[in-house]
Amino acid sequence: MNKITIIGTGSVGSTIAYTLAINGTASEIVMIDINGEKALGESLDIRQGTPFSNPCSVYAGTYCDAAGSNIVVITSGVARKPGQSRLDLAQTNVNVLKAVTAEILKYAPDATYVIVSNPVDVLTYAFCKYSGLPESRIIGSGTILDTSRLRSRLSEYYNINQRNVHAYVLGEHGDSSFIPWSLANISNVPIDDYCHAVQTSTQYPSFHKEEVEEYVRKSGARVIERKGATFYAVSMSVVHICKCLLGGIDTTMTVSTMLHGEYGIDDVCLSLLNIVGNKGAHSKILLPLNSQETAALHNSANCLKATINSIQI
Repeated sequence: MNKITIIGTGSVGSTIAYTLAINGTASEIVMIDINGEKALGESLDIRQGTPFSNPCSVYAGTYCDAAGSNIVVITSGVARKPGQSRLDLAQTNVNVLKAVTAEILKYAPDATYVIVSNPVDVLTYAFCKYSGLPESRIIGSGTILDTSRLRSRLSEYYNINQRNVHAYVLGEHGDSSFIPWSLANISNVPIDDYCHAVQTSTQYPSFHKEEVEEYVRKSGARVIERKGATFYAVSMSVVHICKCLLGGIDTTMTVSTMLHGEYGIDDVCLSLLNIVGNKGAHSKILLPLNSQETAALHNSANCLKATINSIQI
């Protein structure tokens, strides 16, 4: 039996629960929210559709109902508003996380924790400090969504299956994120060479890295401006993390974890390529970044440290 608890039943939390139920990832889903009626409504709405999907128990509960959870997903906090950066939310959501951590650890001390609330890197760092859990069991969703946005965009350029696109977004899940273009490829063909390597009459659009970087970095804000919130893509990303945590084979992904000297960076959480499986995020893969990319990673770390130093953890 796979039991997953979701704390926070706003747009993101409830969509994660729905996606988990549809995919059959969990056999038991507990939904917890400070607004108990909202959690009851969301869980009831999902539960009444489960006869058409995989068998799953979905219900609203309190912290004590999280006992025995394999995974706890934390989405609670204030949502980002149009024009607001993720880092603007820092102190408010750190305070929320601190209160949540004190309660949830009483009942689910053995779970793996997936932090989704923004600013996710700062909150992942705070959770590491508050919880005292093994760091392999603390995972921020990080740039897994940014990486998905990047691969989606590149697949549109070249009209190719997204799974043939291998490229990453590293660093902060935010404005200081960056793309190590030296590693980006489509089916092992470097991204700069792909359009010349394909023997086809298809005319590919002009490819501009700056445009792609802007697209990836601003996608969340653009969705928020147009529909008020982002929740589908991030929910699919988080469910992917959960599936990998429950699976028997390790998977690589860009998620946020604590650094201890990698690339000369220490005591901050940001996204590198990690190996994730049923032992949590247990190993990092040190990609062969060039000097410019390493500098971009240091810049991202410094931006996050500046925020951490400006708030009360």
